[in-house]
Amino acid sequence: MVLFKRKPVRYLPHPYIDDQECDVWVISESNEVFVSYDAYLERMDFFKSKRFTCEVTGRSGLTYFDALRSELAGSKEIDEAFPQALREPVLRRVQFSTTSRIDNLVEEVFNEFKNDFYPGELVTVILDDSSRLNGRVRDKAKFAEIRGIDGGILRNAFSRYFVRLIDRPDEEALVDDQHIVRDRKIFTKQMLRSFIKNAVTREGWIGAPWLVKPEIAERFRIDTNVPPHLQHSTKVAAKKAEKRNSNVEQQDGMFGIWQPNKFPELKPAPKARKGHSHQHPHPERTLDPAAQAYHNFYHQNTPYVPPPMPDPGLLPRSWGHMQPPPQPPSDYPPYYANYLPPNQLAPNGHYYPPPVQPPAPQPVPLKQEVVVEIPPPPPSIKYPIEDLDVEPVRDGTHRPALKFVTKELYSDETLTKDAIPGLKGENIGLLLETWNTLNVYCQVLKLDSFTFDDFVDAMQFSSMEVDCELFVEVHCAILKQLVNSEADNEGAIQISLPDLPDSDEEEEEESEEEESKAPTPTPEPEYPAKRTRSSLNKVKFAEPEPEPVEEEVETVPHRAAEMFGEYDWISRLRKRDFKNGGWELVMVGLFHQLSGRPRLTDLCNKLLAHLAPLDAEPTIETARIQYSTMDINLRAEALQIICQLFLETKTVKDFLEDMSNTMTQYRKAKIEHQRARKEALARLKELQVERKLLAPEPEKSPSPVPELEEAMEVEHAGEGDVSIPDSEDEEPVVTRSLRRGTDRAAERKRKREEEQERKEKAAEAKQTKGSKEYQKVLKQIEKEREKVQAAEDAIIVVDSDLREADCPRTRVLGKDRFCNRYWWFERNAMPYGGLPDSSTADAGYANGRLWVQGPDDMEREGFIEISKQERDGYYRRFQMTPAERKSLEEGPTSLVNAKQWGFYDTAEDLDMLIGWLEGRGVRESKLQKELALQRDLIIKHMEKRAEYLLPREKSEEPPARMSTRTKTYVSDKSHRCLRWRNTTAVAEQGYRHVEPPPKPRPRGKKNQYVVEEKITSSAQSVLNKQGKPVTRQGTRYNF
Repeated sequence: MVLFKRKPVRYLPHPYIDDQECDVWVISESNEVFVSYDAYLERMDFFKSKRFTCEVTGRSGLTYFDALRSELAGSKEIDEAFPQALREPVLRRVQFSTTSRIDNLVEEVFNEFKNDFYPGELVTVILDDSSRLNGRVRDKAKFAEIRGIDGGILRNAFSRYFVRLIDRPDEEALVDDQHIVRDRKIFTKQMLRSFIKNAVTREGWIGAPWLVKPEIAERFRIDTNVPPHLQHSTKVAAKKAEKRNSNVEQQDGMFGIWQPNKFPELKPAPKARKGHSHQHPHPERTLDPAAQAYHNFYHQNTPYVPPPMPDPGLLPRSWGHMQPPPQPPSDYPPYYANYLPPNQLAPNGHYYPPPVQPPAPQPVPLKQEVVVEIPPPPPSIKYPIEDLDVEPVRDGTHRPALKFVTKELYSDETLTKDAIPGLKGENIGLLLETWNTLNVYCQVLKLDSFTFDDFVDAMQFSSMEVDCELFVEVHCAILKQLVNSEADNEGAIQISLPDLPDSDEEEEEESEEEESKAPTPTPEPEYPAKRTRSSLNKVKFAEPEPEPVEEEVETVPHRAAEMFGEYDWISRLRKRDFKNGGWELVMVGLFHQLSGRPRLTDLCNKLLAHLAPLDAEPTIETARIQYSTMDINLRAEALQIICQLFLETKTVKDFLEDMSNTMTQYRKAKIEHQRARKEALARLKELQVERKLLAPEPEKSPSPVPELEEAMEVEHAGEGDVSIPDSEDEEPVVTRSLRRGTDRAAERKRKREEEQERKEKAAEAKQTKGSKEYQKVLKQIEKEREKVQAAEDAIIVVDSDLREADCPRTRVLGKDRFCNRYWWFERNAMPYGGLPDSSTADAGYANGRLWVQGPDDMEREGFIEISKQERDGYYRRFQMTPAERKSLEEGPTSLVNAKQWGFYDTAEDLDMLIGWLEGRGVRESKLQKELALQRDLIIKHMEKRAEYLLPREKSEEPPARMSTRTKTYVSDKSHRCLRWRNTTAVAEQGYRHVEPPPKPRPRGKKNQYVVEEKITSSAQSVLNKQGKPVTRQGTRYNF
């Protein structure tokens, strides 16, 4: 913007042209149009005078055209040199700033941004060995400060940056604020000053805010609506009100009483110019209000100054913004009608357009107090508020990148190391739900707890020779809860089952019955009782009724019904016949019967189409083979169905009721412990007061050591014996000494010792009486402290028991601003590291990940996908829509719906997430508080998981001896799920779930069972009297 006398040049408006054929003259640099050649020449002479200043470079003494070229060149240079990544944040920082001097503003902005970096910026990374590498900031994360319980700062806030190294394209550096710098030539105060001067403007009144130019603000979506408290009208109104209030206070004060009376102030009449007479022919004539307004307009003290014109590039092609002078009334003196001041002529030679007749003003009373209403300042926002109403933080940070278990959610295929092969996105929730259900109710199912990683590995494991014990035991344990055994309530069914679908035999019987029925003759048309020619024609030409269309019978895409005869799946389940494909066949029968439920028909048919295909024989071996070849998606859906059925059983309801009663007892115990702690603290407070009263008086400062005083006295006593020689040659002169000097010093020492001993005995006699009571109080204080500590330890134990007994629902940690849910499944209903006596308890974790679920459909439609009117209003406030804000603040890893899941598994990601959350929002303040409370536990189990998943060394592998003659051996190094054993079932019932229950021995042998074993080889091993296989040593005594 070219300056003239330190102010922007005011451009002339476009003239109103009636005749389209007339000639015009244009100055293209200023976009000004003239219809008068003289006015054009006058304006050109003005522009060619060397009185203009370039605002960017500050050079003065230039013509308008030279200054404009200098500004364009300087702006282009600044635009190329200033970092692109810093432009938007710097402009947002400067917008509406009220710092008056630009030097102070530049200093403030420079200090704020010199140690802050933004994505996309070129920086230099300083490695630990002091080497420097150039790179570009890819991502930025802020870490909030952590405060202790006492309020002290445990860790200051800091930022971390992911920098892609230019010289090493495949590597990235993760650095903090201390190991990253930018080039000194890129971000300097001089360059910052030039950029700010080129991009912002400011009005001339005191206290005016800096404003980003409209075209630049529109490019960076910066709000240009000046807040009310920064507007000029508000400032003027406030000053007027302040002045009026001060005048009222002076008039109401005591000082006005003593002011002397003064004559009214008289002013001399203005002198008239020579040759001009301002006397009116009707001096006593009273003018009406319209004439008075017209008279005041042309006879005001200051000449009329036209309003400032806007930038020529933004000028409208109309005269609507111009304000013409008022017209004289009809009864005004006629010689005023043709009078027009010279300054009312447009500079480009045109008069104003035909004016519009203003409405007659209303008569204003002489004394009327004008009340100026001052707009109140904007009310202070009381946080927390709705999360999406919080002002976005535009510093380049976004939520830390999520990790996914499905490849379809990754935008970069090189980052798919955590993806589960073949898993669909909508089945992640099924796996998490099923794993959580099995671990929460592991006591009811008699299962060892297991990690989520082992569970996923078991769901993927497929082998025809080797069975995964975790996979088999889970299915058998759930199936046993659906139907009781024969010995338990005669095998009662614990769930409601629909009727079986119509079998083929029933269809054949129905078809035979239909064939046996006599054919129904075609009915003749019925004639009306009163027959006329028209009625007979209607009956004759009536259209025949359409024959009922037989519904097409859908063909069943499986052969599940053919797999069962008299020995159905319920009978097999009652007998616990699970081995050699038995439990797989039970699953087929269960799905076949559940297909009668309309909600599960399609899903069950899809599962049965794989388990009992049309091109395979309907045998138990087919069911076993087909189940072993199922992919993880079908397995997850099948397991989720039987888990839902398990939750409907009476066993689960009784377990939840018992847990509810247990939690009630825990709460009562916690109240008792809290009461005991409160009583102990009150007693401890009383004992502390008593201890202070019985405490011995502090001893006085000890007197000087007698030995030192004696040495000083002896030294002073012997000073007269020998004189100090003045030189080395002079011998000391022996003088006369005092008699008995040493004896008097010894006497004083003896008296001093006796006095000290007497004082010590008196103090000891005084304290002997209270010392026993004091020691007694100290012992009581120690006991009360032990009681307080014991109560607090008990409360901690009860809280842990309450958390583990809270089984009815899995509690979510919270939601963020975009309604994403955050889950830590170890939070309730299970131990943090799984059951301590589990076969995989050495893993030390259960899930080990913080899971993030996308927003629900209703929440997405209410918060993100809003109506056009709400979207436009939101855009006016924040220059972005909620959907754009979600995309910007979540980064490349965004979740769209509730079927999509992501996770965090490192401490750095968790800290970055806590720092990203905004504490001023309702939802995120709760989530941030909960994450900060559980942070240490979450990080601990994340580290346990990372340690468990590391490849084991050969020295760490336990030695194992197993026979591989009849069974294929699969190492548990590649499949960790094979390490799991169901020790809980073996300890409680003596056998695994897949094994049939042992038959009791004959009478006389109590609590002993005979386990039936199938002979796998032709040669039967020899058993001794105890039923054990004979060893070499046993053969010696087997006669």
